[in-house]
Amino acid sequence: MLSRLPVIAITVGEPAGIGPEISLLAAWDLRSQIRPVLIGDAAYLAMLAQDLDKNIRLMAISQQALRNNGLPGCGRDQITVIDCPLAAHVVAGQLDPRNGRAVLATLDSAIECIQQGWCDAMVTAPLQKSTINDAGVAFTGHTEYLAQQTKTPQVVMMLACEASAHLPQPLRVALATTHLPLRAVPDAIQFDHLLTSLQIIHDDLQVKFGIAKPKIYVAGLNPHAGENGYLGQEEIDVINPVILHARGLGMDVHGAFPADTLFQQKYLKDADCVLAMYHDQGLSVLKHASFGLGVNITLGLPLIRTSVDHGTALDLAKLGTGLADAGSMKVAIRIAAEMVARQHAATNSATRHH
Repeated sequence: MLSRLPVIAITVGEPAGIGPEISLLAAWDLRSQIRPVLIGDAAYLAMLAQDLDKNIRLMAISQQALRNNGLPGCGRDQITVIDCPLAAHVVAGQLDPRNGRAVLATLDSAIECIQQGWCDAMVTAPLQKSTINDAGVAFTGHTEYLAQQTKTPQVVMMLACEASAHLPQPLRVALATTHLPLRAVPDAIQFDHLLTSLQIIHDDLQVKFGIAKPKIYVAGLNPHAGENGYLGQEEIDVINPVILHARGLGMDVHGAFPADTLFQQKYLKDADCVLAMYHDQGLSVLKHASFGLGVNITLGLPLIRTSVDHGTALDLAKLGTGLADAGSMKVAIRIAAEMVARQHAATNSATRHH
């Protein structure tokens, strides 16, 4: 375990949405378990904190001060804010492309914090992709941007939820493809890409989740997993050969299963992760099962990144503060902290054995 609290960088997301609110609430509630470092517009966050809870205390530092001196010390009842100033005044519920680049700057700052050793992991509040694109920056999502900025050739998007009264064990669903039009999915399912996805899932389940021998179930692409070729060839040509190859490499991988029957308790009770072929195939099930407490995790990065499983909720933000549920953000922060502890333990163990 870490000898100190894990330091978690939290990017507050789209300022006109619920991201800043849930970031503040979750950081304040979990301040005894982690050291939260919020990254966003310090003045706006201070104003919002006063509306939410007058006990919330923030300590702002500039990017330059951070680079000159590192992260300053901070008491348990105070949250550090790395100031990424916005270009325009925030109107709750109303997107403003003038703030798009400032939102992107929070991600760059979080990456820098981890690379410099100031923070142990990053948790991201939801942002609005259209705002960043309207600001003149091509942007498809957190997952792709973090891969690009860390020069990671391939990452895997996984959503997870903890066990609950409704769910006997944790559910983890990874995606072979992410933000693609449905007609582009079959062409994107290629042997090397799918095999690498399985390897990333296997390795991160071991190191970041502490699962010694992960069992991975794979969904087919087509109805009935292709029905022996009558409903599609992808299972025969790509998916099943990849599964066989992965098993030959020592991975415990099973499939391809028909997606309409795979997500049942009799299968899920034995699976540490399910690999779905496309976005809605896997995430519709997980979001239904998680009851709003799902967490988005990017596997394969040289850093730990988790996020909420919901969007910016502009309509809710427009109604005022105090209405947003920070539950998913709290789970995202807790899971990030657990991953930090496991990774630290694995690193220490490897050092001792050398």
